[in-house]
Amino acid sequence: MSGAGGPGRHDPYDPYDPFGDEPDRSGETGGTADAAARIPTPRSSVEDTGVPLPDVPAPAPLVLEHRVLKSLLGAWALAACSPEEAVAVEDHLGECGTCAEEALRLRDAVGLLHAEETLDLDPMLRARVLEGCLTRRPARIPVPSWTVPYDAETARLDALLQDFGDPEWHAPVRLRWYEGDEQVSRKTTVAGVIAHLTCVDGLVARSLGLDDPAGPAVRDGLGPLERTEAYWKASYFPPTRAARPPWRDQTHAVIRTVSFAGEDAAGAGGTGQLPISYGDFTLPLRDAMIDRAFECWVHAGDIADAVDYPYAAPSPRHLNRMIDLAARMLPGSLDQRRRSGLAAPSGAPGRSLRLEVEGAGGGEWLIALDSPTGVGSAEREVAHVALDGVEFCRLAAGHVSPEEAAAGQLGDRDAIRDVLRATASLSRM
Repeated sequence: MSGAGGPGRHDPYDPYDPFGDEPDRSGETGGTADAAARIPTPRSSVEDTGVPLPDVPAPAPLVLEHRVLKSLLGAWALAACSPEEAVAVEDHLGECGTCAEEALRLRDAVGLLHAEETLDLDPMLRARVLEGCLTRRPARIPVPSWTVPYDAETARLDALLQDFGDPEWHAPVRLRWYEGDEQVSRKTTVAGVIAHLTCVDGLVARSLGLDDPAGPAVRDGLGPLERTEAYWKASYFPPTRAARPPWRDQTHAVIRTVSFAGEDAAGAGGTGQLPISYGDFTLPLRDAMIDRAFECWVHAGDIADAVDYPYAAPSPRHLNRMIDLAARMLPGSLDQRRRSGLAAPSGAPGRSLRLEVEGAGGGEWLIALDSPTGVGSAEREVAHVALDGVEFCRLAAGHVSPEEAAAGQLGDRDAIRDVLRATASLSRM
């Protein structure tokens, strides 16, 4: 609403109108001189006068009884004391051993109340918790030892995915592997990686009598790459966060089915020897489960890199199983490369290379160089290669070139080169 002066005009006597004229009140009682006298002038700061600042005496230290100081230990540990009380308590701790021990215990207890600086959990934490629980009450249906790495790695990846929002699910991921001696790649998203894992894990699921997530659109005999491409093409829309529940449900179903078969099923003729076809090669179920754990870890690292999040290596026991599987597959990989003309011809029968993998989960393996069914022999050792455990796995995953992987080499250079390239050839999408 407008004032008495009408719209667009200012009331010269309105004290809240900043554009109005100051009314003349000189004839009123008190006048402007009296009004000015009632308004105090600004005070100047002592720093502007040039006068030295007065000395402020330090506060006298608190003198408190022992029982009072003891009652303040909890507040001191929580940093909730006043500065004077904190000084008094700390002076007292230098004189009283009993209170000093109690203060140390309280400070350690307070440390447990604070959240960790990082959200990353120790990869061994889950294994230790499960081991402690199973020691107190063994599982009625235990998970076979050769399935435990898959159980652990799928659980770790599921925990990483739990809090992802839409931007993370659509983050670009580049999958890398080797074909021949060339590194190739395929661009997808985080959701596309989970769809890929679901599709390839389906090779195990269908062999166990479970539903194949790829459905009828994917025919038999296809390898991981062909199955994934067909699965992606058959989807109506690009994968989204909806890819997580089917993958998680399938991992649980596979673990549950294998567990009901039992640990002894790994023997001759048991479920552990059930052949799992990857298209151009076959693995027994117990090795296929280690292979699936390895790929789950590798692709979890790809996802973590895409969202700029740290991701630790598997526990040493699980890492050792993955390295052992790769080492056992090397003679077959060498033979395949030799038949393709990508490796040197066979030499004297029985030649072997000593593969030394350092670090947690490492060990030594003698690799037969000239026969896919041969057994390595220390007497016929012609070369020695040393690598870090995680670096060897990165080489087997196609994430590092053979020329960059070896930490130490000794002996036949051709044999070393062929083994490192055969290790990279184990990689696939």
